[in-house]
Amino acid sequence: MGTAMTRDTLAQILDQALQDVTERTAGVRLNQGEHILGDDLCTVHITFDQGFDTSLTLCADTSLLARMARNSFHEEAVTPEDVEEFSKEYLNVLCGKVTGAIYRATQSDVHFGAPVFYHGRYEPEGQEAQFVLTYTDEHSEGAQLIHHQVPSGEGKADGTDRREQIR
Repeated sequence: MGTAMTRDTLAQILDQALQDVTERTAGVRLNQGEHILGDDLCTVHITFDQGFDTSLTLCADTSLLARMARNSFHEEAVTPEDVEEFSKEYLNVLCGKVTGAIYRATQSDVHFGAPVFYHGRYEPEGQEAQFVLTYTDEHSEGAQLIHHQVPSGEGKADGTDRREQIR
């Protein structure tokens, strides 16, 4: 495994990747800032299963994800299944961009599992939020990208420390 990555560096990588992928795939420009998410939310969660023992959660207003899906599919209407499929693929593309940037910065191979979609807000069990990037768009719809990690001092069953190399 390569060198450690600071929290600020990872946050910058995530922010750049999210803004780029969102604009390219869905034609939506998101800006970082304070935003309170509404009550109608969807969450997509993905776990990094090699390289870093962390996960990412994208929690967004359902209306934002539906608009992004409509833009991406070039359709005037989308079904809830379309929103789910788009959201999972969107997070896959985002994580692909993130893993490439992490490799360039640390020479660490990072792999992630399959994304899982949830209606409402989802919080991964046994992990805590290391940081939250909050976004809003021109329609006052919002999203949060949350980086989770295993709390400091918790270990795997084999006794090794589960914290990744992000400080």
